[in-house]
Amino acid sequence: MADDARAGRFTDPDLVCDLAVVGGGPAGLMAAEVASASGLTVHVFDAMPSVGRKFLLAGRGGLNLTHSEADAPFLARFGARAQALAPHLAAFGARELRAWADGLGAQTFVGSSGRVFPRDMKAAPLLRAWLRRLNGQGVQWHLRQRWLGWAADGALRFATAQGEARVAAAAVVLALGGGSWPRMGSDAAWVALLAERGVPLAPLLSANCGFDVRASAGQTGWSSYFAERFAGQPLKNVSLRFADFERRGEFVVTATGVEGSLIYAASSLLRDAIAAQGSARFFLDLLPDRTAAQVLAAVQHPRGARSLASHLHGRLGLQGVKLALLHEQLGRDGMHDAPRLAAAIKQLPIDLAAPRPLAEAISSAGGVRFEALDERLMLQSLPGVFCAGEMLDWEAPTGGYLLTACLATGRAAGLGAARWLNAARA
Repeated sequence: MADDARAGRFTDPDLVCDLAVVGGGPAGLMAAEVASASGLTVHVFDAMPSVGRKFLLAGRGGLNLTHSEADAPFLARFGARAQALAPHLAAFGARELRAWADGLGAQTFVGSSGRVFPRDMKAAPLLRAWLRRLNGQGVQWHLRQRWLGWAADGALRFATAQGEARVAAAAVVLALGGGSWPRMGSDAAWVALLAERGVPLAPLLSANCGFDVRASAGQTGWSSYFAERFAGQPLKNVSLRFADFERRGEFVVTATGVEGSLIYAASSLLRDAIAAQGSARFFLDLLPDRTAAQVLAAVQHPRGARSLASHLHGRLGLQGVKLALLHEQLGRDGMHDAPRLAAAIKQLPIDLAAPRPLAEAISSAGGVRFEALDERLMLQSLPGVFCAGEMLDWEAPTGGYLLTACLATGRAAGLGAARWLNAARA
């Protein structure tokens, strides 16, 4: 498709450009940055009224840009797709991202958890500085324009308020996001458009997501008593174990199940187990700083006239949502069986029935398979069409890994498009 726009292959296009970037999230903006810096005329198209909406949402509680851990464990966070992402993260990883942010005036620091943040913790100032850079490099913006696929002559089709527009682009970077947070623009409408072209796709799945629990009677969700009184309550300083995964942290009880950072860290394992077996059971240690023997001794200690709740509070500090969760899972009889109660405090089984819907997930797994792409992230079946960001088939936990890989693949696709065009024109 390299010089077809100039050679007249397209019929009466509304716009002719070197590179069309479809999607104004972090991956698309990075592709636009490197491609425009190389001298290409770059036009960015987005269905929303403004770009970077999910980027701003991610920074609502403090913008976690990346993570400071060593390269090997950092790469391992990407699981089965680590090797596919390795060259792109080697070219633009955590160090390069921090230098890039510093260059935009958003000096970074490493938090106590190893996560990296801009000094002011906010996404909006960084995005404003980024857009100023892109404007200075001549990037053109087309908002409220929804991509509809390709016309018969290969032109890109967009739905606009004035009707359909046709764009003759010499190359295209698709950076349309996954399927999470559709109200921010990533509604996965591109899946059908690429499937029609025979592009190999992995199904989009919830990642970094919450789950619905399966009650002992086979019902989905908590009892109405527990849900009404404890939904939204955090379970702090607990340890979660599932298969070979074990980690300490916290999560939140929801009206139907569980969500939060500790759940997200294990979500891919839990999701895949549910898909394979119909359910998944993890074990929760409510008092990870106490041994099983210490817990049993405290539970069995004579309590005299005190209630069981007062006894557990006084001896073990158990109260609130932790105590209620024990009662929810064990029932009255189990709560008054000292050995069973002590065992549950250290290893409480929680059965999960299903992940929450993709629209509620922080991110998504699945998308364009890397096997469909070359090393430049160009679709092998559609020369001149590059893909980047969350629409690719990878996933990662929260902690800065998601944003780093989006920026790294956006950079790779933008550079790939520029080099491909230059080679085609040589």
